[in-house]
Amino acid sequence: MNQMLQEPDVQKSQIAIPDTPERPPASAHPRFAKPQRVAFVQSCWHREVVEECRIAFLAEAEARHIARAQIDLFEVPGSFEIPLHAQLLAKTRRYSAIVAAGLVVDGGIYRHEFVADTVIKALMDVQLRTEVPVFSAVLTPQQFHESAVHVEFFRRHFAIKGMEVAEACANTLLSLERLRGQVAAGIV
Repeated sequence: MNQMLQEPDVQKSQIAIPDTPERPPASAHPRFAKPQRVAFVQSCWHREVVEECRIAFLAEAEARHIARAQIDLFEVPGSFEIPLHAQLLAKTRRYSAIVAAGLVVDGGIYRHEFVADTVIKALMDVQLRTEVPVFSAVLTPQQFHESAVHVEFFRRHFAIKGMEVAEACANTLLSLERLRGQVAAGIV
């Protein structure tokens, strides 16, 4: 997996490293009527990059009133293994949502794009079959080299994605909580 690649002749100034945006104060976010339990499934390939997503997700989820104690963490070997774990977790009915994080690289353009597309489609299928929302932070960069510059760029990028997926997860759970309440009340 971690093949030695020739480091491209790229200067740090040539790659724009995204800044991690500031998040609003915790009081700005609505609270849930009931506690939410979330499963976070992370691939181990390029763990040092993907873990930035998990760290940022946990901080942002807590700011959005999803208690850290209510988030269960799972690791799988690679992104290809995430959908099966997501499906088994969704079938337990224990989780309000499932979040997937992974970095798909190597193997040529067709192979890694195939893997990423397959993972995303399978996660969508899990969501539709089980009615448990599944969120993806499984990313497929066009170019990834195991140089310090690229690793740092994607670590910061994954931190941003972690915040974004936490926001999407919390907002969707709030929306579903409202919708399910309306359905139960016969409004919808």
